[in-house]
Amino acid sequence: MSSKQVSHLPVNDNTNGWSHILPPRTPHPALAGNQKFDWIVIGAGYAGLAAARRLAENRSEDRIALLDAGEVGENASGRNSGFAIDLPHVVGSSMDELEDSHRYMALARTAIAYHETQIDRYGIDCDWSQPGKYQTASSEQGVRDMLEPFARELEALNEPFTWIEKADLDKRLGTTHFKAAVYTPGCRLLNPAALVRGLADSMPANVTVYENTPVTALDMDKGIRITSPAGKIEARQLILGVNAFAEKFGFFQRRLLPFAANASLSRQLTAAEREAIGCEDNWGVTPANAFASITMRFTNDHRILIRNNIYYNPSMREAASYQAEIARRHKRLFDERFPMLPEVNMEYTWTGYICLSQNGSPGFGQLADNVYTSVCQNAVGVTRGTAGGMLAADMACGIDNELIGYMQSLGEPNLLPIRPLLGIGVRARLAWELWKARKEV
Repeated sequence: MSSKQVSHLPVNDNTNGWSHILPPRTPHPALAGNQKFDWIVIGAGYAGLAAARRLAENRSEDRIALLDAGEVGENASGRNSGFAIDLPHVVGSSMDELEDSHRYMALARTAIAYHETQIDRYGIDCDWSQPGKYQTASSEQGVRDMLEPFARELEALNEPFTWIEKADLDKRLGTTHFKAAVYTPGCRLLNPAALVRGLADSMPANVTVYENTPVTALDMDKGIRITSPAGKIEARQLILGVNAFAEKFGFFQRRLLPFAANASLSRQLTAAEREAIGCEDNWGVTPANAFASITMRFTNDHRILIRNNIYYNPSMREAASYQAEIARRHKRLFDERFPMLPEVNMEYTWTGYICLSQNGSPGFGQLADNVYTSVCQNAVGVTRGTAGGMLAADMACGIDNELIGYMQSLGEPNLLPIRPLLGIGVRARLAWELWKARKEV
């Protein structure tokens, strides 16, 4: 493929709660006119931001253009639940699986260290903290089938954790909903929109950030040429960090699965409401079964986040009427967990998009002579996306980095069935998983 017209682009519906609670920000100007750079990075999410910064460090004399179709923080990277997780969600017990877990943790912890360096260096205010996280189960079956094996796997990895029984867990989280949890200390919590804003606004001097600059055409015949509504850029090399939209650029055809996840953020709890649940310190909960149950946060500014309803959404579009229904559902789920807070409403509800592969592998590496990529982060973009962007830049610059091999060892997305068989199969599998884990909701 040498030339591609790009017609399906991200759309900002202005619903992202994480950005709504932040101070106003002036975006970087859009591309105007014809420009020349040494490098183009498309996508200012975790992968693209990390790639642009690492390119600037590796090639301090080169000029780098970082493009985003909308405003930084308003697409997928700014809409997640705000977990920087250092451990795999499911480990497995074979030696190969354990070795894969060690590589995963090395990548995740490299990304976390990178973020902490940038946050400290540039004073990025993104509510970054390290309270750890609770992996919870809501039923005895969930405890037996998911939590207990997870604890054994952490023991095999020699990773610290604490088993939390119900009585203690109730006090820590302010809800009686869960049966037990495995607490791990290494997870960081954050406002994801604030983090990506801060990273974009602190780029090295040889990086030019263009926001509201959708790429409508990509030509790779002789070097790289991109077209946007108000301008064009020529460059020698390209790093693509657009996650599920990589298919729209002609790459990873029939290999990427766009999923949507809905989230709601409550209004701030009053002092009396915080006293009612017995919580002041922030916490994060991930479910033992990610398909069926609910991810929750208690934020530093005393809001409660609820995220569930992961579903296949190849259009990467959502109707406002459906979001209203989701807000009502999240209020019901909130009330079930916190019946002592009947007056607390969901202030914001939004949809974020996740790129998955059937086999859990990322899209990473070299796509053409002058094209590199890090996409398909399989719902761990804060860490794997960041690591992948850094390593794609190192690979493009010919820098030997042991972690490149770690990324490559994760494999590549496998080929999917053709439509409509794909949609039927994905939805049937998801329905089956939801039914199996129905007691976890």
